[in-house]
Parts: sequence; C-alpha cells; structure tokens
Amino acid sequence: MVALPKQLSQSEGLSAPQKALKKMGLIRDIDLALHLPMRYEDETFITPLANALEGEIVHFYAEIVRQEVSYKPKRQLIVQVRELVYPNISNNKEEPVVEPTQGEMCTLRFFNFYASLQKTMAVGQRVRLRGECRGGLLGKTLMHPSIYAWNTELPKTLTPKYSTVAGLPQTYLRRAVMGALERSIRREEMKETIPKALLKPGSWSLVQSVKFLHQPDPHVSVLELADKSHPAWCRLKAEELLAQQLSQLKAKHERSAMKALKLEGLNQGLTTAFFASLPFKLTRAQLRVVDEIAEDLRGETPMYRLLQGDVGSGKTVVAALAATQCIDSGYQCALMAPTEILVDQHFQKMMDWLAPLVEAQNRFVVRLMGSQKKKERDAMLEMIRDGRAALVVGTHAVIQDSVHFDSLGLVVIDEQHRFGVAQRIALRDKTNKATHTSAKQEEFKHALEPHLLMMSATPIPRTLAMSYYADLDISTLDELPAGRTPVVTKLLSEERRGDVVHRIQAQIKEGRQVYWVCPLIEESEALDLTNAVQTHNDLRLALPGINVGLLHSKMPAQEKKEVMQAFKQGHTGVLVSTTVIEVGVDVPNASLMVIEHAERFGLSQLHQLRGRVGRGSAASACVLLYSTPEHGRLSQSARDRLKAMVQTQDGFEIAKRDLEIRGPGEFLGARQSGAAMLRFADLSTDQVWLDWARVSAPKMLEAYPELVQEHVARWLGSKEQFLKA
Repeated sequence: MVALPKQLSQSEGLSAPQKALKKMGLIRDIDLALHLPMRYEDETFITPLANALEGEIVHFYAEIVRQEVSYKPKRQLIVQVRELVYPNISNNKEEPVVEPTQGEMCTLRFFNFYASLQKTMAVGQRVRLRGECRGGLLGKTLMHPSIYAWNTELPKTLTPKYSTVAGLPQTYLRRAVMGALERSIRREEMKETIPKALLKPGSWSLVQSVKFLHQPDPHVSVLELADKSHPAWCRLKAEELLAQQLSQLKAKHERSAMKALKLEGLNQGLTTAFFASLPFKLTRAQLRVVDEIAEDLRGETPMYRLLQGDVGSGKTVVAALAATQCIDSGYQCALMAPTEILVDQHFQKMMDWLAPLVEAQNRFVVRLMGSQKKKERDAMLEMIRDGRAALVVGTHAVIQDSVHFDSLGLVVIDEQHRFGVAQRIALRDKTNKATHTSAKQEEFKHALEPHLLMMSATPIPRTLAMSYYADLDISTLDELPAGRTPVVTKLLSEERRGDVVHRIQAQIKEGRQVYWVCPLIEESEALDLTNAVQTHNDLRLALPGINVGLLHSKMPAQEKKEVMQAFKQGHTGVLVSTTVIEVGVDVPNASLMVIEHAERFGLSQLHQLRGRVGRGSAASACVLLYSTPEHGRLSQSARDRLKAMVQTQDGFEIAKRDLEIRGPGEFLGARQSGAAMLRFADLSTDQVWLDWARVSAPKMLEAYPELVQEHVARWLGSKEQFLKA
C-alpha cells in the first residue's frame, strides 16, 4: 500500500483545498490519479464573439475597458471588455504576437468576487475569457467566465472537469491530480497487475488509459468519452470488475476452508412434525429451495446462501424449516429482522408453528428487542446463554455484546440489505463468541462460522447477482402460493382524491381494511408534501364513524405495537402510515392500498408496499396517487416507475426495470453502506466486461496469486469488506 503523502497525512496545518481533498478521500497519490473526470471542455480553440449564439460557449481575447461595483439589484462586479481579434492565429493554435483589431463589446458579471479579481480585471489589462454567452438589452453578457492570463498557451488537450466539493477549485484539483499521476507513474504504483495472457488483444495499458482520460486528445470522439466506450474507459472497467470478482472469489475460498457444524437433523422429529402441522401445501419452488438449504446445512462448509423471492412467495416458512433442521440437530438458530414490527410478526408465526413442538423438548422460541424491560431481557439472555432458547427472533439487539449463545448453528437475516455491513458481520461472528457451556464444547472448537441464510423480498436482476453476489449461492422462489389474489393497480391524479375516499367507504362497508401510505411524517420546506399526521386528520373528518389509525417511525415502540395490533385484529378500518409497513406486515383482510405522492417512491419500494394487499381471498387494488409539480410535468424516471407498476406485478421484471431506471448503486443501496462499489463500470451496459472478469478471476487467482492482493487493494481498498457481508 502507498503511504499517505505528508501534506495530507494529518489535519493540522492543512489548507482549505487540502482539507477538501481529504474529505473526498483523495489522500494517497493513487487516489488522486484514479479520480477521473466527469466530463470535458474543449478550450483548444478561439471562438469569435461575432459568431456566438445565445447559450453557446465563447472563448476569446479581450481588453478591460471599464470596471465598477454595483449594488443594484445586489452587490456585483460589472466589467466591460472589448474583444481583441488576432489575425495571425491560424487553425486556432498559434499565440497572439501582433497587435489585434478590435471586435465587439461584452459585459462580464461577477456576484462572488474578491479584491484579487478586481486587480486582475483592472482597466487596460488583457485577458483570455471563456464562458456561456447570453444576450440582453445591454448586449452580450458572460456570467462568472473563466479567466486566463493573456499570454498563456492554449491547451493542447481537452480540459477535464472533476467532481469536487466546496473549497476545492477545479484549477487546484487539476494540478493536484496531474502531480499525483506523475508521482504514481514514477513510483510504479500503477504498474500492470493483470497478466497479458488474460487481457484482450489490443487492450490499452493502465498508465496509457489513465493518462489519456485525464488529458484526451481534442480529436477523440466526444461520444466515446461520454458513453465510456473508448478503449481507455474499457480498460478501467475491466480493472475494476476484475477486482470485485477477485475479492468475492477470495472470500468464497476463505469460507470453503472454514468449518461449520453439520446440521443433519439427527432427531428429525421436529421437522417431520412441522411439515405435518402446516395447514397448506408448499409450492414446488419452496420444496426445491428447502432441499437446497437442507443439503447445505448437512455439509461441513458454512452455508452462505441468499433466499430471494417476490413479495408473498413464502420465504418465512422456508426459513422456519431451516430452523427446525438446526434445532433438530441440537443447536440454536437466530433470526434477525430490521424492525420491531417485523420481529413481532416473525415471532408470532414461529410461536404458532414451532413453540408447541420445541417446548416438548424443554426448549423455547424467544424474542429479543431493544425495547424490552430489563427483567424480561435478562431472562431471555439467560435462556440464550444456557441453550434453552432454541430459536431467537430479534432486531439488531441480537448482536450486542451482552448476548452469548450456547451453540449457535444457523443465522437467518431477513431483509439483509437493511442491515449495515458491520451489523451482518457481527451476527456472523457470534459463533466465535459462544460460551459453549454444554457438552458440545469439543464440537465447537473448530467451528469458525455459523451457517448463514439471508432473505430478500427484492428480487435481484441476473447482472447484479453475478456481480455483487457472486460469492453467494442463490435460491429463488419464483412461484407464488395458491390463494394469492392478483392486485389491480390504478394510477390516479391527486385531483381525484375524493373518488379514492368514496372507494374506501365502499371497502369498509364490505368489512375490508385499507392502508394509506404517505412519504413524510412532518412538513418539509424542501418537499411540499402532505404529511401523515395531516392526512390522518383529513381522513378522520372524511370518514366519520370509521376508526382511522396512524403509524410512523417516530412513535414509541409500544405505541406502534398497539396500533398494528388493532389493525390486525380488525378494530381499525384505515391505517395511515409511513413506509414502516413496507416489508413483512401481513393482514389478509386488507384489500386496498393507497400510496400518496407515489412519484416520490422508488420502484422496488412501491412494489413492496403493493405486496401488503392481495394476501386474502378478496379482490385487491393498489391506487397510486401522484402529484404533478408546479412546472407541469413529472420527471422521466417518475413516469417510468409509475408506468412499470401499472404494467407488471412480476417482482423480477420490476427489479430489472428498477435497475435500468436507477442504476446498480442506488438499487443496492444499503449493501454498499453509502459507498459506491463501482465507479467506472455500469452493470446495465457492461455485461461483456463482467463476463470477462468472471472468467478471468479464477484463472488469475490460481496462476498469479501474488498479483491478486495488489490488484484488489488498488481498486477496492477498505471497501473490500463490503463484498464479504
């Protein structure tokens, strides 16, 4: 690894631009060298003012004629200049050496300026200017143009524009990047780490690619640069995707060398009894997945499997069967969910299904949450410690230091993408911290990890699964259980809110229940949205005699529980809620879902919310209420999302469209813990490079192990851990 440059290794004595560099994570020379431009501007030629049209970029020499500071309508520096036209500039490449002729007059306006700028723009000074030309009553105007010394040479390459932050000017960043690039090349920090045998014929070298992308030739295809199809960009994509695949392959190999408990279900009684007690038949998809998981649990290698399925596909019962196999083998199982509402629901289901069966063995299903009173919590902790707790259902409270398992064999994480990387790793590590006070002490001596089953109700498109989940085995529930009612989706303007209220009244008369989901719980100056509290009050007035409940994330845990319980038991006709009810809530009698300001929600989130209805035998509907902004049109992405919701109920198709609309970074969200895993490659367009990386990674790991760590460290650094959890 490259040592931190002295000037950025500590905060003391840093200038504002240096602090900004550090804030952006541009600490090492290699970080700066790989901070590639967002776009480019062509400053290699002069454009006369006379030829400029409104909105066009102009680039010309000028002499300052007049300067004044005006205070109307607000403080600004106004500079008048006269264009200088140099006849000897042929092909826009030579520098001005003879006296120019005078061209048009132009006004410059600066709203942010200092004394140094006033000095630069003193009357009589000559400068080179570049900016967007605007017309007006007073002639042509440039707002805050770029200013260059009159006698500086015109650039020979395109000028890069980098992403930056406040306090870090482009000129400073450009110099810092080019200096770091030179040092990185000199110290061989950008030496080749991909063997030539794995590269496609004609591939650009890494140094050649990076140098070109910082300073492209002006004759290069602008389209190739913009869509990143240029050979230089292709090399960067290949490097990055290979690093990602290598990291995951390494993680998979490391896990394969670890030992886990063989959960063979020695007694088999619990699993058999559970199957017999189920009031419904499992689908073929569920049976297939149950077999896949059971086979993993019988092995000595830790299972690392993702169970994905559409809303309502029956993931919970599959997880329960995995738990019975673990408990049947004499070990403990932990099920972690992101919210207390979801934990309560899982706990109730597991109590109904498993409690009578495990209690016959003097073992128990317990619940662990942060809101529990100390006496109850202490009792739960004791049962977990001494092994009487066969199944522990809880929130992130399960991973706290005070929790000690006796013999943890299986971990199930529901909605795994909602947990941070550190939380998932902490739960996985619970086996290492188990007290093992039982007779199984010897068996646990070499068990480094529990088996891990992660569940997600957000189906993952194939390209994402191949990239971000390449180290997981994936089981897919692609079949809905019998009895699920198709949900009709309607798209209505906010102006038809009254019609929706009438529909609600009709549903309540038929004995049904309704969800009404709002995006905010408080007024926001930034987003003029109706909040949940106001909507709750409005609906209470519009629906006299109907019990309208309110649920949002800022309510105390006990109050949330009571509100949800009242809705489940049918005491509440309409539940106004934020997205607290997005995942897992199961009320079969609810047949209508109204989503207010639907244009503000992501596509997968809309699909999750729609999945809360259609769980019973009654015909169900989802109404998407949208608001048109003041300027008159929804954004293209909002229109695409709403259109997709009306057109399909297939979660896998929804996921595919969501990937196309939002891109992989947003789609995966919390899995990346806020850090974009891919800076250069785009999984929606770079399938060919992903395929190459998947084929090349195992070859490189086997034949060139000494280069693997160097390659991964360069491209992923500390983010490598994100791919392992």
